[in-house]
Amino acid sequence: MSTHRIVFLGVGNLASAMVHGLLDKEVYTPSEIACTSRTNVTAKKLATVTGITHEADLSLLLAPADVVVVAFKPQSLASADPRLAELTGGKLVISVLAGKTTKTLAKTFPKARNIIRTMPNTPLRIGAGMTAYCTRSPLKSADKAKVQRILHAFGEYTRLPEKQMNAATALGGSGPAFLFEFVAGLRDAGIAAHLPDKIALKIAVETVLGAARLLARRIAENKKETPETLRDKVTSPNGTTYAGLQVLAGRQFRETLKETILAATRRAGELSRDS
Repeated sequence: MSTHRIVFLGVGNLASAMVHGLLDKEVYTPSEIACTSRTNVTAKKLATVTGITHEADLSLLLAPADVVVVAFKPQSLASADPRLAELTGGKLVISVLAGKTTKTLAKTFPKARNIIRTMPNTPLRIGAGMTAYCTRSPLKSADKAKVQRILHAFGEYTRLPEKQMNAATALGGSGPAFLFEFVAGLRDAGIAAHLPDKIALKIAVETVLGAARLLARRIAENKKETPETLRDKVTSPNGTTYAGLQVLAGRQFRETLKETILAATRRAGELSRDS
């Protein structure tokens, strides 16, 4: 008899990372997780690697489960198996589909106990993710604890009203790409200053990593600490840091970042409306 409690519909890179996170943090055991995929090739591969269950039959897959993670491609939602409407009745549905609102998801999962829309980001793959989420309706205390325990396996999380999810998508979901671009820029600047390529990359990566960890620790220790206060502690009058910050200010660095996030937010809104 199947004993799985959580199932994954779709097994791409994100779903695979989520399964590994749940197992690593011992939120579920392998026997409590099951999965399926459109061709079942990726599902079988993940099952082999992790020891979770692969089940191609939707009825057998969903019957014992209490939580359903929707992780197939967002464009596949409109053509999803119509049996899902009945088979997910009374279950918690957690979606990782970018741009799909809870209202849109409810068309496919109309009888779900609740629908949770999430926006994780790629650091989830190493347990350092930041996931924003919202719900179709208020979560009961037991369901809230269950959802948060699942999300905590991937890193940090925050609950938001759905109207803020597009901004969270821009800042948290797209943010890693913007940071990677920033690190690439630091690397290239170091090379321009005559550092060897590999050394420039190492210094850039470790500086960003160390600075982020320091910032997180200082804020945790003192709520009055801000990025600006730490910046000022590094900056001496007319020193090297000051000289560089003057260039950033002159090139409207913060304004550029604001326009970047607002552009991504607008696009997230467009995708939500298109869905």
